[in-house]
Amino acid sequence: MATLPNGLARIETHGGKKHANGVCHDDSSAPVRAKTIDELHSLQRKRSAPTTPIKEGAASAFAAALSEEERQKQQLQSISASLASLTRETGPKVVRGDPARKGEAAAKGAPPPPQVHHHHHHAAPTIAVSDSSLKFTHVLYNLSPAELYEQAIKYEKGSFITSTGALATLSGAKTGRSPRDKRVVKDAAAAQELWWGKGSPNIEMDEHTFLTNRERAVDYLNSVDKVFVNDQFLNWDPENRIKVRIISARAYHSIFMHNMCIRPTDEELESFGTPDFTIYNAGQFPCNRYTHYMTSSTSVDINLARREMVILGTQYAGEMKKGLFGLMHYLMPKRHILSLHSGCNMGKDGDVALFFGLSGTGKTTLSTDHNRLLIGDDEHCWSDNGVSNIEGGCYAKCIDLSQEKEPDIWNAIKFGTVLENVVFDEHTREVDYTDKSVTENTRAAYPIEYIPNAKIPCVGPHPKNVILLACDAFGVLPPVSKLNLEQTMYHFISGYTALVAGTEDGIKEPQATFSACFGAAFIMLHPTKYAAMLAEKMQKHGATGWLVNTGWSGGRYGVGKRIKLQYTRKIIDAIHSGELLTANYKKTEIFGLDIPTEIEGVPSEILDPVNTWTDKAAYKETLLKLAGLFRKNFEVFASYKIGDDGSLTDEILAAGPNY
Repeated sequence: MATLPNGLARIETHGGKKHANGVCHDDSSAPVRAKTIDELHSLQRKRSAPTTPIKEGAASAFAAALSEEERQKQQLQSISASLASLTRETGPKVVRGDPARKGEAAAKGAPPPPQVHHHHHHAAPTIAVSDSSLKFTHVLYNLSPAELYEQAIKYEKGSFITSTGALATLSGAKTGRSPRDKRVVKDAAAAQELWWGKGSPNIEMDEHTFLTNRERAVDYLNSVDKVFVNDQFLNWDPENRIKVRIISARAYHSIFMHNMCIRPTDEELESFGTPDFTIYNAGQFPCNRYTHYMTSSTSVDINLARREMVILGTQYAGEMKKGLFGLMHYLMPKRHILSLHSGCNMGKDGDVALFFGLSGTGKTTLSTDHNRLLIGDDEHCWSDNGVSNIEGGCYAKCIDLSQEKEPDIWNAIKFGTVLENVVFDEHTREVDYTDKSVTENTRAAYPIEYIPNAKIPCVGPHPKNVILLACDAFGVLPPVSKLNLEQTMYHFISGYTALVAGTEDGIKEPQATFSACFGAAFIMLHPTKYAAMLAEKMQKHGATGWLVNTGWSGGRYGVGKRIKLQYTRKIIDAIHSGELLTANYKKTEIFGLDIPTEIEGVPSEILDPVNTWTDKAAYKETLLKLAGLFRKNFEVFASYKIGDDGSLTDEILAAGPNY
C-alpha cells in the first residue's frame, strides 16, 4: 500500500475522481457562491414564477404593458389607496417585502423594491407633513402558509407548531365574538333597508364615528413595520363572487383568512384589481372610549356604503369571518340570492340537502356524512344556479375533540391549520382538547380541501331537502316532522333549540333559545325577508322542509333520554333517500306537525312524543309551555307585514302553535 509524505497509508478507492495529489474527492462539490451568511441564505430561496403565462391569442402589446414591474406597481398603488387616510392627500409609501430581510436583497445585488406615493383627492382638510408620511409601510402580500408560519413563530408570542404540524395561536383577551360592540353605520339607505330595533343584531353608529375609528385603525396599521394583505374571494359561484381585501398586523389573522376565504389562483390575483370590500383589522389597538357610540375598548364597525369594516380592540379572528358573512347577508339578497347559515351536502345522485341548527343540535355531525359530498359546513348561497359555499374553509369547534367522534376534523388539524387558544404539552406539543384553561371556545380553521369528501368546487344543484334541526330538551317535539312552506318559514324565522342551563338551586332545567334564521347575530335584513326568499326557492325547485328533533324523548331533560344518534341518522337517511315522501302521516296537537307513522330502523313508538311520556298530563303541560315560548318569541315578527296586503305574514303566523 502506498504511503503519503506524512507516513500514513494512502486509502485506495475505485472509480472515484482523484485530485492531482492523489487524495480522493468523489463526494466533493464546488464551493458555494456566497461571501456572507446572508448571501448563503438568499440562495436558499428561489423566486416564484413572476407571472402566469399569457394565454394563446393574447396581444403581445398587452403582455408588454403588464410587465411584472408594472403589475407590482399597480398592486402597491391599490394597497396604498386602501391604507390612505381620509385627511391627507396621499396614501402611505408602501413597499413589498419583510423589512427584516432588507439586507438579503442588498446581498444579492437586487435593487430596492419600488416605492409608491399614491395620490388621492378628498374634500377634507389636509396635513402637509407628518411622521407617518416619512416612513415606508412594508406589505406582505398573500403569503403562503409556510411564510406565515415563519412570521408567526418569529414575531408573535404564543405561536407554536403542534405535534401534528398545525399552528397554535392566541387571540388575546377576547376568545370569542363581541356582539355588543358590533356597530353598523345607519345612513339613509341603511335606515330603510336594514333590520333595526328589538331583536335585531344591528346596533347603529353614524358616519362620522365610523370615519373616526377608521382613521384610528389606518394610523395604527401605517405605524407598524409591516402589514399583511390578503386579496381573496367569497362565494364559489363565479358569477356572484365578491373580492375582499383584508389588511392586518398579525400573521395569525392573515393565515386564518387565507384558510377561511377562497384562495385565488396566480392568474386571478394578477387581475384582482380594486376589492369590493376591505377589512382593516387593527385589533391589537383599542378604540377611543370617549368616541360617540363606544361602550368599551372594542369596536367592530361596518359601513355598507363604503364597503369597509374596521376592527379595534379585539384580536379574535372570528370577527372577520362573521363580519364578511353579515356583508353577504346584505349584498346577496340584492341580487335575489338567498344567504344561509347552514351546512350543505350532496348525495351521489346529485341530491342536495341544507342543514340549519344552533349550537348543540348536531348540524356539523349530521351534515358530515361519509356517503355524501360536503359542499360546506357553515355559510352558503342559494341562487338561480343552485347552491354555493361562501367560504374556502371550515371553522370547527375543538373542545373535547376526539379522533373517534370527529375523525375528519381530527385529521384536518395538520400543517396549514390554525388552532386558536388550545392548550398543549410544553415538550411534545400534543394538544389536550379537553383543557379549557384559556377558553372553552377553542377552534380550528383549515382549508375545506382538508376534508377528504369535500366537493371542489364547492357548488351543487338546487336543494331537495331543507332540514331544520332542534335539540328540544323539553322532550315534546317529534323526532321528525314534514313541514309545509308556511311551517318551514315559521320555524326558520323562530330558529329554536333548547339547552340545559343551571339554576340557582343547582337543578338543571331546559332553557329555550331562539335565533332568527338560525343565525340572528349575522343577518342584516328583517328575518321575514330571508324566510320569504327561502319559501319562494323551495316552491320553485320542489324542495321539502323537515323539522328534526335531536334532543329528548320520553320526558324533559332529567326525566327522559336523548334520542339515540343512530335513530337520528336513520331519519336523515330516510329523508335523503325519499322514503319519507311516501310515508303515512298523522298530525300532532298544538303545533300541528305531520309526523310519519313508521321509519325503517326507528322504533315506531318514539315517532309520536306523547307515546313516550308516562305522565300524559305533564306532557300536555310541557307542550303548552313550549308553545307559549314560541308565541312570545314570535311577537317581535308578527307586526312586520310582507307584501302589500300582509297576507303572507298572516299565513306564517297561522303555521305556528294553536291552542
